[in-house]
Amino acid sequence: MLAAWVEQLLGYASGALKAIRDNEHYPALMTWARDEGTMRVGGELGVAQALAPLLWNQTPLVRLDFDPEPLAWPGRNEPCWCDSGRKTKQCCGAVDLPGAIPPHLMWMLSLKEWTGETLKAALASGKAPDQALLEAGLIAAESGQRGRAQQILESLFATERDWSRLPEQAEPAFEILVDLYQARGFHRKRAALLDEVLERGPTFLRGVALERLCLMHLDSDDLASAREAFVRAQQTLPDSPTLAYIEAMLLLHEGHPEEARARAHFWWRRLSKRADLEAEQLQFLADLAANPEATLAEQMIHSEEALAEPLASLSALLETLEAPPRLTLTLTPEGRVEYHATAREDTAFAAWFEHFQAAIDEDAALSFAADPWENAAEWLPALCAHPEWLGAPAVLQSLSLALTSRFGSLPWMADSFFAPLATRFEAWLAQVEALGGTFAWDDADNAILLRCALSLIVGMERGARMRSRHLAERVLKLDEEDDLGLRELVLDQLLREGRDDEAAELSGPVDDEEVIGVAMARVLALYRLARRDEAARALAAAQRANPYLVPMLCDERPRPVALAVDAPAPGTRAEAWQYRQLMRDQWLATPGALAWLAEQR
Repeated sequence: MLAAWVEQLLGYASGALKAIRDNEHYPALMTWARDEGTMRVGGELGVAQALAPLLWNQTPLVRLDFDPEPLAWPGRNEPCWCDSGRKTKQCCGAVDLPGAIPPHLMWMLSLKEWTGETLKAALASGKAPDQALLEAGLIAAESGQRGRAQQILESLFATERDWSRLPEQAEPAFEILVDLYQARGFHRKRAALLDEVLERGPTFLRGVALERLCLMHLDSDDLASAREAFVRAQQTLPDSPTLAYIEAMLLLHEGHPEEARARAHFWWRRLSKRADLEAEQLQFLADLAANPEATLAEQMIHSEEALAEPLASLSALLETLEAPPRLTLTLTPEGRVEYHATAREDTAFAAWFEHFQAAIDEDAALSFAADPWENAAEWLPALCAHPEWLGAPAVLQSLSLALTSRFGSLPWMADSFFAPLATRFEAWLAQVEALGGTFAWDDADNAILLRCALSLIVGMERGARMRSRHLAERVLKLDEEDDLGLRELVLDQLLREGRDDEAAELSGPVDDEEVIGVAMARVLALYRLARRDEAARALAAAQRANPYLVPMLCDERPRPVALAVDAPAPGTRAEAWQYRQLMRDQWLATPGALAWLAEQR
């Protein structure tokens, strides 16, 4: 009954609003109510007449600068305000409406209708009720009107509004606005909104903001900032179930799967005593405690309804694949191994590409000319129906690169996708190694296999660090010119494992022209080995290459730098900022290292 009333009310109110906008005077509304309005409430003339003045009283009028023009409530023996000519007690006063009328309804519908300068002026007036802004913004977001949703929700969280009066339902609106800023590239606005919420927002919003900040830092590999945001979130909302989920992710990013499992178990024991949690939430916490990686992977696979089933099917398929067919390889008189794609492999790739349709950017190591995931609902089922396509390295290249672009930053996805693909690739790699020559990017079709290697190394770097490093070391021995930049990646992992002697040896002698990550890996390894004079000389070379590096590392809160899609230019603040995000946690974990850096500064 209530649902039917809500549907009737919305239909009636929408029609009434159109009648008001055509004239913005009360008599025109009453004319509409007795004619068309009656049909919208099941032919009940009394209901149609009783609703009209109630809705009129809450409707913002453009001619009055978005104020309403309310009628005075008549006494029981006074003429009814619907202009029927009867006393109120014999007319609208005798009508029992089937349900309540939200006091913000006409504002909400008006915000859905207004466009352009009118909408801008209405929002700027500051007169829209919070609930109307909230509902109109959510409706716009759900219907794909991203610009309108952003405009309305920005008014809800405007700095001049009293945020202490925000309803708790504002939480999803806040998250939607943050997501809109992210999707539309408004990174400064996103940062400003988060800062503003953290500064003066209500407690429930500050907790959400800190949780989102933590996730953003995880996405950018800034683990030190992610840990700081998590600790602040824990202090703000100590009993939030979301903290269990975030801490598990943070610990997995930090490379501590056992601690992630222990902390998830702690959260489950603590939160399972609460009566306000739903059974589904408790089950998720129990699953997280049992196996954080598998639980987070399953959640990620099922996070998008359209891709959930094909992604799950792909994961199951990869677990059952047989050994791949052998490659066609040759060893030249100069000792160079060359891979040549066969006609069979070309045919398989052509069939795959009819569905995949995203060409690889040949000028870049790990990117496509177009987003392959826009077409994933087609190519994922096609691949599951034709697993033989994965016998072609070019298909494996496209698939591993696509998976890395979507899941490569998530440690818990390694077992689902990257590990089984790596097993397949390593069978081919063993063939290359058996010939005993070098394997260069520019020779024959070698780039296909090397790009496969790089995408799998990156995909496993966070969730299967040792396997990722072993694969990188094997490829690095074959590719002496290090076309893929694997030395920096291997150095990163050696430092994280505390293998400083090996890192110092692999980093080689000081070279002013080398990649800054390699140069600073040498500095950190030498510092840890107490070879301070050598570390100082290596640092001097690194500072000549990038003068922003040491200040960026030492400052507690440096000004962030927006990173472009391409790698930052050598010697820039962007390069220094990227290194800080990737490696500052290792400098922090090394006793005295940052203080020593500050002295060298």
